Amino acid sequence: MPKKTKKQSKPLTGQALLTKVKTLNDLTREEKAKVCGYYKIAKSGTERINVMAFLNAVLDAEGMDLDAQGDRKKKHGGRNPTFRISVQSNGNLLVGSAYTKRMELQPGDEFEIALGRKHIHLKLKTEED
Repeated sequence: MPKKTKKQSKPLTGQALLTKVKTLNDLTREEKAKVCGYYKIAKSGTERINVMAFLNAVLDAEGMDLDAQGDRKKKHGGRNPTFRISVQSNGNLLVGSAYTKRMELQPGDEFEIALGRKHIHLKLKTEED
C-alpha cells in the first residue's frame, strides 16, 4: 500500500514571507524554512528542508540583490591569469584554460616546444608546417 503524504503547500514569498518570519523568532532557520513551506517530501517519505531557497526568498522579499553586478558586468567571473605557473609535484607544467581562451586556442591545436637555457618557447604549428 503506498504511503500517504500530506499535500505540500506553495512556499511563502514577498511580504507574506517576511510577516511570517517575524512571528517565528524562537525557531531555528530550518524550522522557519519548513513552516514557510520550503521543504519537500522525498519518495522515501523523509523531509528535505531547502534552507538556501528560504534564505534567498527572504533576501528577495527584503529587496536585497546579492547578484547585482553594477559596473562589474564588463568583467567575467573567476580568477585573472597571472602569467606565472609553477612545476607541479609530478613534474608537469599546467597551462590553464584562462591562457588558452585568451590565445583563442582550440582543442587539438599543436605546438612545437623550443627549450632555451631558462625558458620554454611554444610555437603554434600551422597546417603548412
